[in-house]
Amino acid sequence: MSRDTFSYDPQDSGDVRDTSARSSARPRRSTPPDTRDTTNPLPDGPGRADSTETREHGSSREERHESPRAYYVRDRAYLLRDSEMHSLKEIGKFRVIPVTDLAKYAYGGDREQMEKDIRDLARQSLLRDKTLEISQKKTLRVVTLTKAGHRLLTKTSQLPDNQPIYHGLVKPREVKHDADLYRLYQKEAARIERAGGSPVRVLLDYEIKRNLNRDLALLGPEKDDPKAKERIAAKHALRVVNAKIPIPDMRVEYETRDLEMRHVDLELATRDYRPRAMAEKAAAGFSLYGRSEDASRLRRVLDEREITAGILKL
Repeated sequence: MSRDTFSYDPQDSGDVRDTSARSSARPRRSTPPDTRDTTNPLPDGPGRADSTETREHGSSREERHESPRAYYVRDRAYLLRDSEMHSLKEIGKFRVIPVTDLAKYAYGGDREQMEKDIRDLARQSLLRDKTLEISQKKTLRVVTLTKAGHRLLTKTSQLPDNQPIYHGLVKPREVKHDADLYRLYQKEAARIERAGGSPVRVLLDYEIKRNLNRDLALLGPEKDDPKAKERIAAKHALRVVNAKIPIPDMRVEYETRDLEMRHVDLELATRDYRPRAMAEKAAAGFSLYGRSEDASRLRRVLDEREITAGILKL
């Protein structure tokens, strides 16, 4: 689903994330505006598997399945295994994750352990397990954090202080698109790691749009000045295209092999995208992904409009 301009979205006001100061779980450099990864130099070839067991944010299955430890929030104690805390952190970063993808990437395919953890987290009111109807014939089972789960991650400083944490569903009609972003991240993180880099932070379009709209609102009478708009776009490492500022579905900040901070902007395109919207996303320098069933049609659209950007398969 394309959410491609800086216009205010009333749903944003209901978006909940952590805005309090949290101690950083990992020291990092800030990302300057001019480090935008516009060339997408990372190869999409064979390499390491897309499992989080090979990444720094995932411990080995044995390590994560140890005895529970207590986490205290106000007058409440939560008993959680490492695998359960790992799942809460993943869900908090991406807002909504399909259980099939959670099992594959966070549990290395161990569906039985994942189901056990989901039941325990739901029992402690930290997680919500929902099955949603996404079409007349299809349903999708997803997990999201509750307010209590969000509070637990925040108060116990489980994630870096600049990593937004989300809970609940803001736009149920877009749940299929939003749920696929976790798998999209896994694909891109694997590409980054094959090039010797390491993912550091994830920003969803909610956060990017919120920050951009805040600065645009401060322009006042200058808001329609093209140069002022370009200046604000550059501040957020974005571009003005056809008098609009396209917003990516997700931004992944990462550290390169040479310890430089970079980022890549990702867009999950669907068959419903209009050619003009596709062209704008490509002109903005986003790395375009498409679902397997949509990829050929999207490539055809790009070819017809003579757009050199490629479509990576989700």
